[in-house]
Amino acid sequence: MTSATLGADASASAPTTVGPSRTARRSAPSWAWLGLVPFSAYVLLFLAVPTILAIGSGFFTKDGSFTWSNVTALADPVVLNTFASSAGLSLLTAVVGAVVGALVCYALLGMNAQGTVRSTMDAAAGVLAQFGGVMLAFAFIATVGAQGVMTLFLKDTLGINIYENGVWLYEVPGLIMPYVYFQIPLMVITFMPALAALKPQWSEANLTLGGTRASFWAHVGIPVLAPSFFASLLLLFANAFSSYATAAALISQGSQIVPLQIRAALTSETVLGRENLAGALALGMIIVVGIVMGLYSIIQRRAARWQS
Repeated sequence: MTSATLGADASASAPTTVGPSRTARRSAPSWAWLGLVPFSAYVLLFLAVPTILAIGSGFFTKDGSFTWSNVTALADPVVLNTFASSAGLSLLTAVVGAVVGALVCYALLGMNAQGTVRSTMDAAAGVLAQFGGVMLAFAFIATVGAQGVMTLFLKDTLGINIYENGVWLYEVPGLIMPYVYFQIPLMVITFMPALAALKPQWSEANLTLGGTRASFWAHVGIPVLAPSFFASLLLLFANAFSSYATAAALISQGSQIVPLQIRAALTSETVLGRENLAGALALGMIIVVGIVMGLYSIIQRRAARWQS
């Protein structure tokens, strides 16, 4: 064996010492968690603490004594009717928003993702999904209110009085249009990525096997998109169920939905003869939204398998 061969063997068996070892890198302290501190503080101060206070207040009276009377108020027929009204309004606007939003997504799917129309629609959806509260209420009052532009136009020009049977805009039916207004853009934002994730190879395979466009959607497209659609539907339901500002701006009298009943309980602590009823109502809302978002998380995990 030559000296060159021995040198080559020795160099091959010698450990490489370039850069720090893996053990050293693992033991080095990581400061990446510092990036979560501002967000964690925000969540703690503006989400966790108010939630705990809201839930806790439902189990105590004004003098600090523990009581079940506030929680038992959730079984009162008036409160149950309010929850049913909120759930019905949320479900109706969620279904309408999901269906119309899905159709808008389908129409946008055939356009260039970097084109002007697609970019404009994406930007508009992002803005309109957050357009709510007093501004949205004022827009509908000015447009279809009792003295709104469209109301007077229909009445003076076509002889159509949309408020012939009462001014429904300031009641629960009047919340349907404003809620749908921001539900459709939210559906576009949440459902468009799932629709865009449909692989062209699936359509090509369907055509190769003798399938049609209808068979592709019936056997591939709709089954694959169904989890994402229902997950988005649940998200829209939770969004409408927890909305307050728009309803508060439109409905100044009465408490036909849960957020408005919480407002009434906060301004008048003698509702139904129970103190701190607002905390119990908030607990009921948290339970409903928690169940809905739990189902959303389960369905979304199933949908994510087809989007990877």
